[in-house]
Amino acid sequence: MDADVIVVGAGLAGLVAAHELTSRGRRVALVDQENAANLGGQAFWSFGGLFLVDSPEQRRLGVKDSLDLAWNDWQGSAGFDRTEGEDSWAVRWARAYVEWAAGEKRSWLAGHGITFLPTVGWAERGDLRAGGHGNSVPRFHIAWGSGTGVVEPFVRYAKQAVRDGLLTFHHRHRVDHLVVEGGTVCGVRGTVLAPDDSPRGVASHREAAGEFALTARAVVVTSGGIGADHDSVRRHWPERLGTPPAEMVTGVPAYVDGRMLDISAEAGARLVNRDRMWHYTEGVRNWDPVWPGHGIRILPGPSSMWFDALGRRLPEPYLPGYDTLGTLRHLRTAEGLAEHDHSWFVLTQKIVEKEFALSGSEQNPDITAKDRVGFLRERVLGKGAPGPVDAFLRQGADFVTAPDLEQLVEKMNRLTDKPLLDAAVLRRQIEARDLQLANPYAKDAQVQGIRNARRYLGDRLGRVATPHRLLDPAAGPLIGVKLHILTRKTLGGIQTDLDSRALGADGSPVEGLYAAGEVAGFGGGGVHGYNALEGTFLGGCLFSGRAAGRAAARRTA
Repeated sequence: MDADVIVVGAGLAGLVAAHELTSRGRRVALVDQENAANLGGQAFWSFGGLFLVDSPEQRRLGVKDSLDLAWNDWQGSAGFDRTEGEDSWAVRWARAYVEWAAGEKRSWLAGHGITFLPTVGWAERGDLRAGGHGNSVPRFHIAWGSGTGVVEPFVRYAKQAVRDGLLTFHHRHRVDHLVVEGGTVCGVRGTVLAPDDSPRGVASHREAAGEFALTARAVVVTSGGIGADHDSVRRHWPERLGTPPAEMVTGVPAYVDGRMLDISAEAGARLVNRDRMWHYTEGVRNWDPVWPGHGIRILPGPSSMWFDALGRRLPEPYLPGYDTLGTLRHLRTAEGLAEHDHSWFVLTQKIVEKEFALSGSEQNPDITAKDRVGFLRERVLGKGAPGPVDAFLRQGADFVTAPDLEQLVEKMNRLTDKPLLDAAVLRRQIEARDLQLANPYAKDAQVQGIRNARRYLGDRLGRVATPHRLLDPAAGPLIGVKLHILTRKTLGGIQTDLDSRALGADGSPVEGLYAAGEVAGFGGGGVHGYNALEGTFLGGCLFSGRAAGRAAARRTA
């Protein structure tokens, strides 16, 4: 045997699994098609949000959370409806994960040196139903160091394991087959790719330089989803979300290609819930791209007005920061929108300065560098938009500004093939909304949401602008942002039991094969069901990678 266990994929789930294995004395071969610069995979680029329940950070801010409330939110969001088949293990994974988030998760993270910002974000505020989708309270805990900081300890462990002789990196090794002998997965075969010294995230070439084969007593697949393969996204696009977009921007590096899903299926693993996916509707083209079609997600506060491509205000609950997939469904199914792949935010300078954040480690240099003084100076005490946001305002292809609405709409129309927006139509809708701000109460659902958000200290201090009229010149200039569909996560994948063992078509384990992270739907083949509560993707990689590593260690004892 070349190793006790082979781990395919050097992203967060793979690194966690490798750590669990090497800390128990197992020899690990870590195989990845990219070079060493890409250790940590997609998680390195993330904002670093983690879902925690009833944490000290929440309690300090006056947030009352509980396991019961979180589990009610998870079930309402997941909408599990295949419980006799494809969701049978996903439901069990979901319950185990929420219990972990309400229990050991925070102390386990602290044991690896991962700490959090003092504020807690309120992501996915939901569909306005108590039993429906969404977080009833803020649960989005941002790690100091962003996603880079979450990845860092596990990279450090891997490098130490190399020095200890327990781990071998096989960079630029692309797995093409899982080796099965006597019904047991016992190795991998594939292509050695020629060296490529491209920086992290930059698309690498696929020139073959040879072949390889490795044997082991178990294989753990942690290779990610399909987000960079737009053809695959369209192929699995569900009818319930309408027609797939003709054009999208890409929220993940090019190597997130989903190859290992079908390769695992050829070895006997069951793929489930492939019609479930998670794509954002607030994507903008990166003015300084790293990978092809590089898009960045705006993390919006609740105050921007949202219009479809024809200039119609989106109905509630399709408000900024509320219901990601509900909004996606509306934009792909509403009358007259099938041929249009974009929508619009209209906001003010006052809103952008307070409410706009950009997802990703590279868009949050103060958090990524754990620069607490810089964070306080830039985001709490500073005036104007944060530096990365200001760069998009100045250089982003999807941002326009103007002193009045008519000029703004004229500029917005220049960003589309033909003018679709009528300034008079937008003015009527904006003026109607502005009239709702004369009182501390209102019938407009978005205005109600803004006032509700400001009752939460974390939002009032750093996330939600003081309510004001959009057409108030003192709040200007006006800003228009063209929004694209941004590909991101695969919510289905390899079905696994609670030990992360890959299951076959008959429901029994495929001997020797484990799966974790996005390739396994973050656990069980779809722990999120139809909807995510955010902060649950990195956490799913951590939880399922941990389970896979521990179970594979027991197998190889």
